[in-house]
Amino acid sequence: MRLNQNTLLLGKKVVLVPYTSEHVPRYHEWMKSEELQRLTASEPLTLEQEYAMQRSWQEDADKCTFIVLDAEKWQAQPGATEESCMVGDVNLFLTDLEDPTLGEIEVMIAEPSCRGKGLGTEAVLAMLSYGVTTLGLTKFEAKIGQGNEPSIRMFQKLHFEQVATSSVFQEVTLRLTVSESEH
Repeated sequence: MRLNQNTLLLGKKVVLVPYTSEHVPRYHEWMKSEELQRLTASEPLTLEQEYAMQRSWQEDADKCTFIVLDAEKWQAQPGATEESCMVGDVNLFLTDLEDPTLGEIEVMIAEPSCRGKGLGTEAVLAMLSYGVTTLGLTKFEAKIGQGNEPSIRMFQKLHFEQVATSSVFQEVTLRLTVSESEH
C-alpha cells in the first residue's frame, strides 16, 4: 500500500516498518517452514515469486503490510539492519467493496524464540490503531486456522469474538467492532 510506504509505527516491544524488497530474503527463508505454511495457510513461493508478491503488496491499494521488528534489538544495536531485527509481519486487507470500514487483519511472529512474548499482541494493537486513525476502519476480522490455538486466544484477549467457522477451510473468523468512544 502506497499510503504506508513512509510510515514507521513505534511501540514498546515492536517497531512496524513497511515491507520492502530488503526484507524479502529473510521473509522467504521463514516461509520455507512447514509449520508457518500450515499456521498461515500459505504455499511456498520461489524467491522470484516472493519479490513479485512484495512489489504487488506495496502497490495494491487494498493491502497494508508492515514487517514487525523486535524494538529492543532495533534500538539497542546502533547500525542494526531492519532485516536482522525482523520477527514477523502484520497485514490489513481492505477487500470488502460493500463495506470499506472492514479490514481483515493477520499477524505472524515467524521467529520461534519471539513467540509468546507479547510481540504479536502489540503488533496487532498498533495495526488496529493505524486502521482506525489512518484508514477509517471500524470493523476488523481475523481468519485463523482452527488448529492455531495461540493466535485464536490472542485475538480473543483483544476482544475479538468468533462469528463463523468454516469446516471447508478449517478456520474460524473472529470479529471486532470499534465504537466511536474507543477511538
